Amino acid sequence: MDPVAPARQTRPDITIAVCRGACRLMRQAGHSVLLEMPLPDGRRADIFAVGRGGSLTIVEVKSSIEDWRVDLKWPDYLDWCDLLYFAVPVDFPQTLIPAEIGLIVADAYGGEILRHPPSRQLAAARRKSLLIDCARLASERLARLEDPDFVELA
Repeated sequence: MDPVAPARQTRPDITIAVCRGACRLMRQAGHSVLLEMPLPDGRRADIFAVGRGGSLTIVEVKSSIEDWRVDLKWPDYLDWCDLLYFAVPVDFPQTLIPAEIGLIVADAYGGEILRHPPSRQLAAARRKSLLIDCARLASERLARLEDPDFVELA
């Protein structure tokens, strides 16, 4: 009998797995996470994590070398967080990630921080604005789950 080769994961499958593992890691560290958080400059953070004391962490998920190479926008995230990490799969060439950015290796079951980034302190007004945006978005998403038939009047 021939052994069956394991199914090859597609890039979206890898992205979902790395995102899930990175979110689990953030939650285990005491952060609350929100996926696909829009930022005031029009960018969108893959994972926006709020620490117990109000620290703001952005985790950008990269599933492949191609995904990394086409992403020229990542430096823009530095203006919207105290800490910035990249979360990548185990087989990602880690030397591609700049030394000044945090590094997380993750799969569908969890993750590990291999490198912490230096902390940047956001201005208080920017932090407050982002926390309000995050709270409103999380509340709105929860409300849509609880009442999917609600229609907002213009």
